[in-house]
Amino acid sequence: MKVFGTLIMSLVGFALHAQNPIVQTNFTPDPAPMVYNDRVYMYAGDDIPGYDFYYMTKWRVYSSADMVNWTDHGAPISLESFSWARDRAWAAQCVERDGKFYWYICAQTIDNNMAIGVAVADSPTGPFKDALGKPLITTGSWSNIDPTAFVDDDGQAYLYWGNAKLFYVKLNKDMISYSEEIVEVPQTVESFGGLRRPGKSHEVLQKDEQYEDVFVEGPWIYKRDKKYYLLYAGMTQGTECLSYAISDTPTGPWRYQSKIMTDEPTNSFTNHGGIIDFKGKSYLFYHTGLLPGGGSYGRSSAVEEFTYGENGEIPKISISKGVKPLSTINPYERNEAETIAWSEKCSTDEDSEVGVYVSKIRSGGFIKVQSVDFGQVGPTGFAASVAAGLDGGVLEVRLDSVAGLKISSIDIPRTGGWNSWKTIESKIVENVRGLHDVYFVFQGQNLTAGRELFNFDFWSFEK
Repeated sequence: MKVFGTLIMSLVGFALHAQNPIVQTNFTPDPAPMVYNDRVYMYAGDDIPGYDFYYMTKWRVYSSADMVNWTDHGAPISLESFSWARDRAWAAQCVERDGKFYWYICAQTIDNNMAIGVAVADSPTGPFKDALGKPLITTGSWSNIDPTAFVDDDGQAYLYWGNAKLFYVKLNKDMISYSEEIVEVPQTVESFGGLRRPGKSHEVLQKDEQYEDVFVEGPWIYKRDKKYYLLYAGMTQGTECLSYAISDTPTGPWRYQSKIMTDEPTNSFTNHGGIIDFKGKSYLFYHTGLLPGGGSYGRSSAVEEFTYGENGEIPKISISKGVKPLSTINPYERNEAETIAWSEKCSTDEDSEVGVYVSKIRSGGFIKVQSVDFGQVGPTGFAASVAAGLDGGVLEVRLDSVAGLKISSIDIPRTGGWNSWKTIESKIVENVRGLHDVYFVFQGQNLTAGRELFNFDFWSFEK
């Protein structure tokens, strides 16, 4: 634990430069990325802090056009969205087909088994609704977790899932039903590895033996260069790692390749991965317990860029501070405050009027937005939409660090309530040109320590 504690303190220390984990306002386990219309959408769980088990009640959505600034789209579905679900909103994945979005989730049912359901929407951020009013997969088993869906080039869709055992079924074209039998994938050394004992050949685990690398849970299936990849959580030295297998067909037989992420100080027993290609680059999404207050039951999504080998091999991938931005932010249009590269001492909420906004803002906190392009003319004014139920505070605009050049500042009064929004303008007091990271720094006005200052909805600059 000393190593993990040191890592967490180190994470806080380089927060001004870090991008991992990519969301700091909530815990976000089991990231499932999806590319759609030049954006990456990440579907994640919602670990609730303070519990000693995997306790989640909702699922969240984030998106990014540049891989560093992530927009919070709130929690479009929860356990309450499914009349048959009673607990454990665990890992899920959303895929698009013919302009509709199918979000496959798992949850505990009234009879205390796990089942897989599906919600559908016309937009990647919802609103979503239960497509069936009952589970799609319900076999009276605790193996019905961690669904991953895939639509092949010929139009055939597949749903994989499993814990200790791996299953798949061919989905009908409607994506919410199936006609063929559910298939259990054989657990062989050739497919998923096993235990390598000194002096013995690579062989399958025997009962009660230590896992070394076998399929445990969290499957993720995709196709690249005519090869099918199956990423999954395996086991090594008593904790989960990420490994992968390949096949010439989406149904196997699978050929075990190697571990991808192992022996990394994630501060989490579990790991759950997803891989995408986006704007000519390849990315691995995974989770760690490295945010302050995190751990095995408080996990957060992270992302790493990698390059496939000459024959399509996935290399060993280590935890880093994060990836580089693929584009820039335009400061002269409305930008949502919940589009964040890094944040401290704040969270997010949502309501029916404005949607998602930044909340629980405390003095000394900040939001960082990376790679903002002011151009060669520069701004003359700044505006922010804020709300305060009490005495408000100060919103400072600084460049390139929390203590960087202050270019504007807004004194925020009471606005009539925490959801009574007011747009406040201020002048730019320093010349600004070119590309910068922008920090919105929160300051109190002689208030009681720890008090919430104000809520923050959107911002923009004026040329």
